[in-house]
Order: sequence, then C-alpha cells, then structure tokens
Amino acid sequence: MSTTGEDWDVIVGAPGFALGVRLAADTVAGIEFLPAGLTRSARCALGREVTTQLTAYLRDPLTPFDLPLAAAGTAHQRAVWQLMRTIAPGCTLTYGEVAAQIGSSPRAVGGACGANPFPIVIPCHRIVAAGGSLGGFAHSTAGFLPGIKRWLLAHEAAAGGFRLSANGPALSSRRPDARLS
Repeated sequence: MSTTGEDWDVIVGAPGFALGVRLAADTVAGIEFLPAGLTRSARCALGREVTTQLTAYLRDPLTPFDLPLAAAGTAHQRAVWQLMRTIAPGCTLTYGEVAAQIGSSPRAVGGACGANPFPIVIPCHRIVAAGGSLGGFAHSTAGFLPGIKRWLLAHEAAAGGFRLSANGPALSSRRPDARLS
C-alpha cells in the first residue's frame, strides 16, 4: 500500500480512508485502499468519471458502477469477480456459497477476493465467512483493511439489506435472496 499520492492518477477521499485509482489508456487499471487524508484531483475525463461514480457510491450505496475496467486475473478469479458483481448492495454471500456456485473451494474464492484489483466496483466486501463473521479483506484479517470492509457493509446496511450485530455474527441477512437475478 502506497502512502503517497504520486502513485495514483486519482485519489478519492472516503470516511476514514481514501481510494487510490490507477488509469491505463482508457481503462481503470486498479483501485486500492489508502490512509485517510490523501487526495489527488482527476486530470482527464476518465479520472473525473471515476471520481464521480466512486463519490456517488460513497453517498448512496445503491449507485451502480459503469466504468471500463482493464482485463485482469485468471479464469477462476474472473469467475469469482463476475459472481460478485451480481450480489446486490446490502446482500452478502459466504465464501462457501460462492465456491458452490462456481465449482471451486472457499479458500480459492478467498484468494480471488483478495486479488480483486477493483474493490468497491467489484464488491468483494459482500463475501463473508460462514456463520456470518466478517472474514478477511484484501488478504488481511486485522487492522485497517477489515475495518474498511466493516464500514462498507455498514454503509450498505443503510440501504436496508442487512444489519451488523453486536451480539452475534458480524452480519445477519434480512433478505433471503442474496443475488440479483
């Protein structure tokens, strides 16, 4: 994780963190979570559009994304990422549920989640551990990054999809249909 703004084409501020965005040609090449306080204004039309869409999501988690993403990942990772994009804001699936749907293992799904180059746009935060616990985030189970996952899920809870629970599992679904048709 870079802590300077020079490595990023755009840096979008968020509550308690920032989103560093790399652009390549006419695509988004990657998004990473950065410490709060960093900013970098967009200098091109794509950068302005990325800023607009990420800012809109940070205001309203039901905002859809329509950004050109650079090709990335193995066939397995792309299958996991494609399924992630079908999970509605405010809904979650477990690593095991995703694995069953694509014929994989929960551990391999977790690896694909951690390798996701476009977090938030491809919502890896909507994949949780069995029993509703938070699970990892970006290959981390403690500190800064899982805190962002918790914030993203709480942000989407405001849309009415699920709630965080202080006395039981980290998440509990209020909707039986975790996927969009």
